[in-house]
Amino acid sequence: MARYKLEIEYIGQNYKGSQKQPDGVVTIQSEIEAALRTLTKQTIKTIFSGRTDAGVNAKGQVLHFDYGETFVASKFVNSLNGLLPNDISVRNIEQVPNDFHSQKSARWRWYQYSIINRTQRSAFDGLSLLVRKKLSLENINCALKQLEGEHDFSAFKSSGTGTPSDICNILYTNAYKQGDEILIDIVGSRFLYNMVRTIVGTILMLEKDGLNPEKIKDILNSKDRKNAGPTISPLGLTFMKAGYEDWTDDTINKIINGDKRI
Repeated sequence: MARYKLEIEYIGQNYKGSQKQPDGVVTIQSEIEAALRTLTKQTIKTIFSGRTDAGVNAKGQVLHFDYGETFVASKFVNSLNGLLPNDISVRNIEQVPNDFHSQKSARWRWYQYSIINRTQRSAFDGLSLLVRKKLSLENINCALKQLEGEHDFSAFKSSGTGTPSDICNILYTNAYKQGDEILIDIVGSRFLYNMVRTIVGTILMLEKDGLNPEKIKDILNSKDRKNAGPTISPLGLTFMKAGYEDWTDDTINKIINGDKRI
């Protein structure tokens, strides 16, 4: 039995998240496994690198599965894409060692949040959140830098959600502009439930109220969800990539230089 790594991308608006759910709820995983079942005539279980919430997009989601038959990779990908809905697509497939695990082997995960910062919406804004109040890129980056490093992020997870540990290591943050769009990159070893959306919601709350962006450090240290901002809309959030190598300066430079192929 061989193990395969699959890289996929999807637009999450029509799905109740990535994770397979009972009672026939349509998710990314249920669609992938249905397509694999049709193609291989076998029931194949997939393991994702991490779950994304309802409405969240992905450009570099990774999953693995085990399969005993040989195949031509390009034909397999073409056939799988032919079976999948138009808002889900396979980018690549490769055989990996049997001890590879899409979730447990991942060293880091990269999320990006897109904000359109102008007074009126456009029909071409696409998968971005519209914020009409003028935002300060300097303030956003100042707030983000307070979160880098290893911390207890309980203040930024959804209330009532249990996890074995609330400790996460934020390896890199950066906010930059492309025209009217503000892109926020956050790379971490792991993330808590709704953590990225709550971090962005808290930054927008500080901007709205005209508060010092460094106040986010006090919110972080409080470990109290009540002190943070709202969990912002999934619109605008994209899972960019799961990394299986060490996070290095070279990786950072690729992101800074806009190389989205990493």
